[in-house]
Amino acid sequence: MSCVRPLRLLRTTVRLGLGLWLRLSRAAARGAGPRALGTQAEAGAGDQPGSGGRAVRIGCASAFWGDTAASVPQLLYGEKLDYLVFDYLSEITMCLLTAAKLKSSDLGYVPDFVQTAMAPYIKDIHKKGVRVVSNAGGTNPLMCAAALDKMARKAGVDLKIAVVTGDDIMGEKETLQGSAVTDMESGKKFPDTIKSMNVYLGARPISRALDLGADVVLTGRCVDSAVVLGPLIHAFGWKSNDFDLLAAGSLAGHLIECGAQSTGGIFTDWHLVPDWHNIGFPVVECFPDGQFILSKPPGTGGLVSFGTVAEQLLYEIGDPKHYLLPDVTCDFSQVSITEIPGIEGGAVRVQGAKGSLPSSFYKVSACYHDGFRATAVCPMGGPRATAKGKRTAESILKRTRLMFEEAGLEDYSEVHVQILGSEETYGAQAKANLNGGPREVVLWFSVCHKEKKAVEIFSREIIPAATGMAPGLTAMVGGRPKVSPVLKPFFFLYPKEKVKVDIHLINGEHTETLHEDLTFTVDTLASPNLPKIEDNLNDLPTGSLTYRLEDLAYTRSGDKGNSANIGIIARHPLYYPYLKKILTAQAIEDYFQHILHKEQPEEKSVIRYELPGIYALNFVLKNSLGGGGTASLRSDPQGKALGQMVLDFQIKDVPDLKSLVGG
Repeated sequence: MSCVRPLRLLRTTVRLGLGLWLRLSRAAARGAGPRALGTQAEAGAGDQPGSGGRAVRIGCASAFWGDTAASVPQLLYGEKLDYLVFDYLSEITMCLLTAAKLKSSDLGYVPDFVQTAMAPYIKDIHKKGVRVVSNAGGTNPLMCAAALDKMARKAGVDLKIAVVTGDDIMGEKETLQGSAVTDMESGKKFPDTIKSMNVYLGARPISRALDLGADVVLTGRCVDSAVVLGPLIHAFGWKSNDFDLLAAGSLAGHLIECGAQSTGGIFTDWHLVPDWHNIGFPVVECFPDGQFILSKPPGTGGLVSFGTVAEQLLYEIGDPKHYLLPDVTCDFSQVSITEIPGIEGGAVRVQGAKGSLPSSFYKVSACYHDGFRATAVCPMGGPRATAKGKRTAESILKRTRLMFEEAGLEDYSEVHVQILGSEETYGAQAKANLNGGPREVVLWFSVCHKEKKAVEIFSREIIPAATGMAPGLTAMVGGRPKVSPVLKPFFFLYPKEKVKVDIHLINGEHTETLHEDLTFTVDTLASPNLPKIEDNLNDLPTGSLTYRLEDLAYTRSGDKGNSANIGIIARHPLYYPYLKKILTAQAIEDYFQHILHKEQPEEKSVIRYELPGIYALNFVLKNSLGGGGTASLRSDPQGKALGQMVLDFQIKDVPDLKSLVGG
């Protein structure tokens, strides 16, 4: 994903940025300009957050590599910020950056950060005194810093850039190959084909870089929330054993690191969210006591509400009582989210996070090479479209397997055939096959093989189907399928004491090693045992009504490796007992049994956790993503649609719940 035609990109970005700035300026003239929300009236009389000191305002302008260029001018000119942060990295992104660095030692970082996010606005960022924190360094943070420094100098801006290194532990590869290290999820042995290994660093290196006066802090792999927690530790002087405060700061980071996902993006009630084209990006106003207010720039689209923020709280988490981070183990189960009335676009106050000792181990995200892959995407139309798609795939497989035999090649290591539009991803809940099935479908056809030559044969044999197989095959999306290496994730734990974290000040000739304080850590991890369910819900009134889950709850799903999570939040506290009674772990496992991979038939694949503070349930679906991320051949390798699919779950034999809440 290297940048093409950077000059044209910069010109386009500048035009876009100026246009947004003019619109925001007009909005400000109408009384909707930059604001601070932590006032006595807005926070609630007698409950003003942060009474012990000045608030810190942090805006997040990126959720991933490829996010919109509209976010930076919106936050820079429409808000009064202390920090502007960017989160670019996921397990998939790290695999992509690893592949890029293998091609060239100058690559491996996120070029969009330098060229699109910073270059057009570098003078104003510096003039306004907004400090920047980003993990855009990816697998090559020093090269990212060099590119940023070169750009800033060309613009006549003297930036003090700090770089955090130490997350890359590839130097330990040989030692680890001879050890008993296994994958945290699958239990697989340490692979021989490891291409990268990066520990998830915490927030302390970032805070130290800010202590040293950095205008911009660049990191490689760190936990996503660290780009927010680091500035808060620096600003408020939070200590290593201020666990509740560290948990609160981590929650603030967790809520905004995915950008517009907390301000109305991918919200269950998407039809109620205005102006997607100008959706506001999140801003947190944080106080020394750990409370914070989440909002978005005035005059922007999107929505900040209990629902939008509660959904994001549940995104990509496991056990909410033991959310493991390098700086603190968080308990989010009793967090409360309160809407603040009278704020244009919406705002919420968040509090109640608790913290405890973190682990003395870092989690490591590694990538290893495991063959080659290609995916064909073919739209098809006409009667019996599903059957035509399936037969086309079967015929291509039969033909290529004959070619493999002649060439002395082994069979495919993995094949995935999916007919999009047939609702087969819904399993037993599919409805699309009624009345003869759909007349428009898309064949999603993915394969893996240990040898590149075999996948090249597959790629060549896709297009001949247009003239020699089913009628109604209208296109090959993207032409002949691209053959690419398969980089799979591998997760394990590594002692913090063995990781050397350095902070470099570019052009300042200053490098120091950060010595993590391991006094406040614990060697054991949270138990994976099932949570205890103690509520007796048998006495709940019953009735004759049936609701779709969407009538009673918000949902959001995400991924961690090969596991998915589905968060379900009651729309009203009175609905929560019924959701707890009916939405058991077994009920969700039965609903999604068609996507769960089990080593043993009796194996339990779904764990349910409770978050009574926001009237929510969190379900973790183990081994549900076909390998997950870059390892999966599925059309939804990150489980993004699972939360939407469960909205059709039937809540049966209940009373008139809507009348209980006046609905």
